[in-house]
Amino acid sequence: MTRRYLNLGCGERLHLEWVNLDLHPSNPSVQAWDLQAELPFPDASFDVVYHSHVLEHFSKAEGLRLLERCRHVLSPGGTIRVVVPDLERIVQLYLSSFEKCVAGDQQAAAQYDWAMIEMYDQAVREWSGGAMLAYVQNANESQLAFAKERLGGELERMLAAKDAAAIPARDRDRGVRRLAENVRRKALRLLAGRDGIHAYDQGRFHRSGELHKWMYDRYSLANALMAAGFTDTKQCEAAESRIPQWPGFHLDTEPDGRTYKPDSLFMEATRP
Repeated sequence: MTRRYLNLGCGERLHLEWVNLDLHPSNPSVQAWDLQAELPFPDASFDVVYHSHVLEHFSKAEGLRLLERCRHVLSPGGTIRVVVPDLERIVQLYLSSFEKCVAGDQQAAAQYDWAMIEMYDQAVREWSGGAMLAYVQNANESQLAFAKERLGGELERMLAAKDAAAIPARDRDRGVRRLAENVRRKALRLLAGRDGIHAYDQGRFHRSGELHKWMYDRYSLANALMAAGFTDTKQCEAAESRIPQWPGFHLDTEPDGRTYKPDSLFMEATRP
């Protein structure tokens, strides 16, 4: 039996056997779609729906609506797999490093700084990459090793941002849009001055989809899935799944088996 698999907000983590959607496609096989809208598929179209580090970019209410839309396009008995930053582990890291710092352990300061960044930076940053990008670009060897434990393969992408030539493909194809944007910015500068252009830039960034609007732990994510109409929630490891041949897709793992984003919470549920 042929199974249909749907990957939402795929970024550059995609598989050609899946239907892949993203707001800014990085590959010709990816369909452009804004996940704030209804999904462009009939009910019960897929056996699997997957999204990784997507749900936290929606408010709590918006996230519930996204999960409900996922349920509608799943066939009865189908599986949803949701991956988000693991708030529980972030808080545990914060408390552990905090206690060490107040006890006078200066070596724990870098871990404390990182824990604060993981909790808050992507919710409050005002430029792409924010304090997290600045941290990894200026880290020493031991700090980089710790960041790699938390970020996995994502760290390599962040470090590549040091090199202007390493701009992602989906950004290299925006020349016409950048030109139009420059025209709008110049017009706004003439009309509103420096304060106006700063407010405009901030507004565009806040609507870019990079910011986190909610966070989840294993308790709240399971509750969100059940509120959206799913049953049989289960926390998984990166390479563990009810999805047939899951490890071979390498969406949550690298080809060598390493977890792509070790700071993640992995959870699956079923459409009844």
